Amino acid sequence: MRLSIFSCFIDNKSNPIVMYFFGFILLSGLSTHSLAAKCLYVSSYHKGYEWNDGIERGLESVLKSKCEIDKFYMDTKRNQDEEYGKKQGLAAKDYILATNPDIVIAADDNASRYLVMPHFRNSSIPFIFCGVNWTIDEYGYPYTNTTGMIEVAPIAQTLKTIKDVHKTPLQGVYLSSDVFTEHKDFERYRSLFAKQSVELSGVFVTTMKDWKDFYVKAQEEDFIILGNNAGINDWERKEVIEHVMNTSNTFSITNYEWMIPYAMFAITKQAEEQGEWAGQVALAILDRLAISNIPVVVNRKTNTYVNPTLSKAAGILIPADLFHKAVKIGQ
Repeated sequence: MRLSIFSCFIDNKSNPIVMYFFGFILLSGLSTHSLAAKCLYVSSYHKGYEWNDGIERGLESVLKSKCEIDKFYMDTKRNQDEEYGKKQGLAAKDYILATNPDIVIAADDNASRYLVMPHFRNSSIPFIFCGVNWTIDEYGYPYTNTTGMIEVAPIAQTLKTIKDVHKTPLQGVYLSSDVFTEHKDFERYRSLFAKQSVELSGVFVTTMKDWKDFYVKAQEEDFIILGNNAGINDWERKEVIEHVMNTSNTFSITNYEWMIPYAMFAITKQAEEQGEWAGQVALAILDRLAISNIPVVVNRKTNTYVNPTLSKAAGILIPADLFHKAVKIGQ
């Protein structure tokens, strides 16, 4: 792992990961370049996918008026075939070579899998990755031309919350869309929960009907973790809200902000954090800070929410300390 001029944290509970550097704030004061700089944002997914829209908002809040921002959407959430991903990676590569950006921000796993790793490993173009789930080992990061932010979910905090509500949970279900990153997330949840003698099974679906059917079956469990619904292309918000209101009798929790209407509690990551960090790093690199001096970091900001309408309908009591600290949302 790189060493840098920035102070940092080290996570000693798993493989060493360089955490947030204390000198992050210095990046915002380094910008002296002109607007002529060209920044390209490559999204693994599509415009309108809430997580990537949040990353984009964070990125624009930093780069606006400081860099010309171009965008390329690979759309691999709605189109999950590997050959499609490879095709989009090639299209993004051709776009980069044609437009010659000064720096590229690559959001989420598939941009790394299909674009950066096969086509721009150790190239002369600097790349900042973000939203890569849990580990960068499968992509061989960091390259000489990369740095980035790894995305991790607040699993330990989620399990603690489940235990605060249920007291002695023994088994639960992770219900999600059938997409690569959700399988990747589930394995992390399953492993950590098992270490605390809590069994977690995974259910991955592609249709709203299957999601609703398995949600009903999951009421027999001690708890339900709601993963991402992106990838379930026939999802209807009002229909699912009505379904969970009528069938819920066990505690449900999510780590996705847009899944709050269907869950009783949420501990969410902040997509904007990924974009803001990538934007600050882009400015630093454009101002000639060597990319090798900027460590790979992990996200650390979270928000908590409670859905009192759903928990009340299900007869689930949320402990007072959790309830009062969380933002209250309606459906």
